[in-house]
Amino acid sequence: MPLGRGKSGPLLGYHRARSHELIDIAVCPVLSPRIVARLPKFKQAFALLLGGKREAKVGITETDSGLDIVVKGVRPVPAATAAFVGQARALGVARLTVDGESIAMEGDPEVDLSGAKVRLPPGAFLQASRESESALVELVRDGVGAAKRVADLFAGLGTFTFALARAAAVDAFEADEAALSALAEAARRTPKLKPVRSFARDLFRAPLSPKELQAYDAVVFDPPRAGASAQAKELAASRVSKLVAVSCNPGTLARDLRILVDGGYRITRIVPVDQFLFSPHIEAVAHLER
Repeated sequence: MPLGRGKSGPLLGYHRARSHELIDIAVCPVLSPRIVARLPKFKQAFALLLGGKREAKVGITETDSGLDIVVKGVRPVPAATAAFVGQARALGVARLTVDGESIAMEGDPEVDLSGAKVRLPPGAFLQASRESESALVELVRDGVGAAKRVADLFAGLGTFTFALARAAAVDAFEADEAALSALAEAARRTPKLKPVRSFARDLFRAPLSPKELQAYDAVVFDPPRAGASAQAKELAASRVSKLVAVSCNPGTLARDLRILVDGGYRITRIVPVDQFLFSPHIEAVAHLER
């Protein structure tokens, strides 16, 4: 969310639609109560970091270890950073990252992904809420069924990897090396998983080929909003028996599903998940079989 200065003091909130005007907020129905309760104090604390800048971007992530704060667009003087750190524990902050440099209060923050404790890289992508994450995980597990070897494409931190690895060997492919490293480390530290392998791969430029896909009983893919047309074309030419597509963009999902259906797959189920409350965006999970 944007942080700025107003006539009466610091502002922390959102931009008005189609405007640069910053609207200060006291509550937000889509944020966790733990974050909302600290918003008034955060405004004053973040003002220390803003310095002479007009505006900065603040990311706040709730983790199992406390709040993970990422501030972009400013380079505060050391005294300002030290002043914020002095208040950090009282604010429930586990780590502060400013201008790419991190200060951890008690080690890197962790999140629980299906029983795996994953150390969170600063600014890493997570699902919008724990409730929606649980719903998506169950839909993905239902989609792969009894598959024993699964490819998890665009795996991120392992939102689906660890849930799948309770019953199947999983190969996780991801271009973000920080996220992939966190996934791999968590896999090594988590007991009672089937084998998990991690591969750094830009699936937009180098999608898995039909030959590579022969190794898998099922494939899960959860790309960014741009979708996965290049990978969908390779999947359409493959013989993988089960596919699960997860998408936050119905438009690109429809395009990718068209490619797969034209390649011989049959859509057996599509479930929308309304995890982006008070917005027109929707998540969806599609099951396909050959």
